[in-house]
Amino acid sequence: MPRVKRGVTKRARHKKIIKAAKGYQASSGRNYKWAKEAVMHAWSHAYRHRRQRKGDFRRLWIIRIGAVCRQHDMTYSQFMHGLNVAGIEIDRKMLADMAVRDPESFQRLIEVAKGAAATTA
Repeated sequence: MPRVKRGVTKRARHKKIIKAAKGYQASSGRNYKWAKEAVMHAWSHAYRHRRQRKGDFRRLWIIRIGAVCRQHDMTYSQFMHGLNVAGIEIDRKMLADMAVRDPESFQRLIEVAKGAAATTA
């Protein structure tokens, strides 16, 4: 079996990790062994948080919608139930955007949801 010399490959791999660790504190940005550990931690957190971000935004949208609904004497759950009964299918992202940027049309949605919820109760 032929001998394998890993100088070029090893140097490239180390440079990639050191470059990814640029700006880290102390030896974590310079020492390969510590840089690799720090970068692996960072990448695992980034992977997990990319998925968590979706839930974070959904929570933010629900908070925004609920806050505007409470200003109009309605709870978030009553509002969403009213929209479902009325057959209005707008996602929470658009509802939150309407609540912030277009209060008049959101007010009309609240009136529709109140009317639809009143007919089922």
